[in-house]
Amino acid sequence: MKIHRMSVAAAMLLLILSAACPNAFAEKSSGLTPDVLKKLQASFKLDAQARALMNAITNNDVKGLALSRDLYNKHDDLFNYKIDAKGITDQQKSGRCWLFAGLNIMRPALIKKYNLSGFEFSQNHLFFWDKLEKANMFLEAVIETRDKPIEDRELEVLLKDPVPDGGWWSYVVSLIEKYGAVPKEIMPETNNSSNTGMMNALLNRLMRHDAAELRNLAGGGAKAQALEARRVEMLKDVYRLIALHLGTPPQTFVWRYEDKDNKVHEAAFTPQTFYKEAVGVNLDEYVSLFDHPAHPYDKYYRIKYSRNMQDIPDMDFVNLDVKRLKEYALASVLAGEPTWFAADVGMQNDSKDGIFEDGIYDYRSLLGMNMDLTKPERVLYFDSSPNHAMVFVGVDTLAAKPLKWLVENSWGTDVGNKGLWTMYDNWFDQYVYSVIINKKYLPGDVLALLSTKPEVLPAWDPMRGLFK
Repeated sequence: MKIHRMSVAAAMLLLILSAACPNAFAEKSSGLTPDVLKKLQASFKLDAQARALMNAITNNDVKGLALSRDLYNKHDDLFNYKIDAKGITDQQKSGRCWLFAGLNIMRPALIKKYNLSGFEFSQNHLFFWDKLEKANMFLEAVIETRDKPIEDRELEVLLKDPVPDGGWWSYVVSLIEKYGAVPKEIMPETNNSSNTGMMNALLNRLMRHDAAELRNLAGGGAKAQALEARRVEMLKDVYRLIALHLGTPPQTFVWRYEDKDNKVHEAAFTPQTFYKEAVGVNLDEYVSLFDHPAHPYDKYYRIKYSRNMQDIPDMDFVNLDVKRLKEYALASVLAGEPTWFAADVGMQNDSKDGIFEDGIYDYRSLLGMNMDLTKPERVLYFDSSPNHAMVFVGVDTLAAKPLKWLVENSWGTDVGNKGLWTMYDNWFDQYVYSVIINKKYLPGDVLALLSTKPEVLPAWDPMRGLFK
């Protein structure tokens, strides 16, 4: 009773205070109340300048209005060093930039070796095997995670895009080492290799169906051996679906070609012998370097579930400051080696003239607001990631320092400067995240990091996002 009387007394006191000060105990609202809306409306003064700006923006592409005329007028596409790379490739409506770029760095040596006016590898050949290998890896990952709840974060990453188009340099290496390479005319593009949307939708639906079945079997008590046997049966449907969309890869072929002297040659190969004899590049000699500003530099990392084959290690990299990436990329290009790199092409690019330059679009002056983020902030807050792979094929230097870089893209000749792009050095600093460098251009301290135990980053790390 004593407690009850105290509670009543306390309640009466609260009633008296709330009556005297009705807002003192009101719960604070974080919604768009009438008072907040009134303040927001009053903050936007539609004076003559704001009205003219609103008229311009509502009737035009904001990128065109934000284009920096000063930087645009200073632009030129002159380079004092170029690699003789012939031809521009076109990935069309697919996310295979990593594969196009990987094969493109090997073209110049083959063109020179066989005295050709041009050459292109079959991307479709390796794309077929990439899809099959990714499907197998996905099913194995589902079996590995069978005891985890469906809302598990790793499983969520896997299920979101079971068999994506995107990839990394390490995917190129693993595919070529296992399946070789062939000229484009031996396994040309199909409608579905060039426009992968529908094939991917069907393949991902099949994968999620199989994932549900495997988890249901595991929940019903099926042992690992039974699940593995079922996986192999599932892969038969996967192979059929991919083959119906992409065709079947050759086991042997005859390559007939005409050189620059108009002489016709022919030779028989398997995909593996063509790579070893015709290409002859040791891909194991290349190292993946990253500028991952969200993690400490001068360390060796590996990202979980960032591979395209079940029986190879996940993608790994040495994390270095971007200035060191630039130093080694410059050495590679000056030595005549096309250099694979990954960047965020969604940022500060003029696709009409093929310009990558930080500040080419001045949104701050146009809109009157600050939206700047540091490079680490852009990564951590998912504003930026390496979403496209391309190739350095030239550089313009002054006093042995790069002013701008010549970039070979894989978007065809209708985008950029007939398929080539000019990357200014300030854009490299801000938006390049990875370069692939031959070991011979790397110093001992970097190579020594490859002998250390890599720190494993989770599957949801921002750098796992695959290229488009």
